[in-house]
Amino acid sequence: MNEKVLKYLYDIKLAVDEIDSFFEGKKKYFASYASDLLLKRAIERNLEIIGEAMNRILKEDPLFQIDNSRKIIGLRNQIIHGYDNISDENIWGIIINHLPNLKLEVEKLIEGE
Repeated sequence: MNEKVLKYLYDIKLAVDEIDSFFEGKKKYFASYASDLLLKRAIERNLEIIGEAMNRILKEDPLFQIDNSRKIIGLRNQIIHGYDNISDENIWGIIINHLPNLKLEVEKLIEGE
């Protein structure tokens, strides 16, 4: 793995860690998320960073394997270009169901370097 790809993996990890930090010491409740505009925007920004880093990884190495990489890039595009169609439920599902897996996968890739 080249240095650029490794840097982008660290960018993804840092963005996921930042999202996790927003919930430190608190239980994750959808209602709390949905009613907190600042939290929603901060999470959306980190999801944009994750998607852009993934896009840059695939430009650098089109054969690089990360689960759901195209969907991650698609989410970034939706947040940026389709901002008026963002569903709180969809973002919440990603936070709860997909980010933990992405974090593990990226950590394994970084450790394997």
